[in-house]
Amino acid sequence: MKHLPNLLTLANLFCGCIAIGFILSAQNFTTSFNVDEYIEVPAVAQPYWGSVFIFLAAIFDMLDGWVARALKVFSPIGKDLDSLADVVSFGVAPSMILFKMLWSAYMLRPEAMDVSMLAMSPAFLVACFAALRLARFNVTASEDHTLFKGLPVPAVGVFVASFPLILWQNPLGLALSLYNVWVIYLIIGILCWLMVSEVRFFKFMPSSFGIGSMWPQLLIVVVTAISFPFLKSAAISLAFILYLVLSFVYKPKTLQ
Repeated sequence: MKHLPNLLTLANLFCGCIAIGFILSAQNFTTSFNVDEYIEVPAVAQPYWGSVFIFLAAIFDMLDGWVARALKVFSPIGKDLDSLADVVSFGVAPSMILFKMLWSAYMLRPEAMDVSMLAMSPAFLVACFAALRLARFNVTASEDHTLFKGLPVPAVGVFVASFPLILWQNPLGLALSLYNVWVIYLIIGILCWLMVSEVRFFKFMPSSFGIGSMWPQLLIVVVTAISFPFLKSAAISLAFILYLVLSFVYKPKTLQ
């Protein structure tokens, strides 16, 4: 049983690797040159399967920590392994999604054939800043059981993983906004800054159970559940934005 947390962490890493494979095997993220028409572009594997495996990786990431605490099994190897898995699943895999999105957005432009590959390179900054965020987390001694300093990398991964689903389902016509290269660049910049910022973000798994300490998490779950029939996959992005807003508003009584 003592190896179970590490096995769950490896499952996280395995899902992240599969996600990268699905994302890279997709020929294009566009369904057509007109986002209002659903003419599917042939691909070896659809990019939304990459999103599914990133979501699975997030589930395994939550489980390994929960199991480790339940079994009281902690080790330096487990901590480093968890960070390495998170870099792949929530840093590299989302970077691949953003790379493909930028590629698709540029391919819709008249000057598509003249676009340099360097125009897509900012997508990999997400992986770089995710690695920096996790390295800082590993070397910074903290006894705070309620807050993270800097945006958690798994939250970034889940947020970016919702983009292929939005492009596929196009809820409320939101896909058109994600075909704008400047919107993508702005998202990349904001995510990178938040990961290494001094902003405090509350942990989604509360340290204690009670309305007073759990209301931000409960609010996110309720709003997401209510909005899902209307927003579909965009409800995930809404949950992420709500998490950011509540983290700026909600401050626990004690900062341990």
